[in-house]
Amino acid sequence: MSISEDSELANLRAQRMAQLQSQLEEQASAQADAEIEAEANAKALEALDGAMKNILTPEARSRIANLNLVNSELATRVKSHLVTLAGDDRIATPVNDIQLKRILAGLQENRRETTIRRI
Repeated sequence: MSISEDSELANLRAQRMAQLQSQLEEQASAQADAEIEAEANAKALEALDGAMKNILTPEARSRIANLNLVNSELATRVKSHLVTLAGDDRIATPVNDIQLKRILAGLQENRRETTIRRI
């Protein structure tokens, strides 16, 4: 091998190492951002759960917990809706199970009912 080929090979290795280093830094940054976002979401959900202790009766909290197991997105939406309503004094607290059922029904109006007819 000649000296020019050795220097060219070393140059290519250095470029590749720099490229790999930048990729690793980008991945580390993305992972750190995802962890920060997940931690913020966890804190927000924890705050919502804490607010539910003041807003809901034990039976209603049980219903929300069951809903959370089935459809966590809907449960989170209901919780944030309840916090908003309670913050604006638009509902009387504590909300019992019957009132919570009405609120859930109101939030699920957009859902289409499917029926199966047998012929």
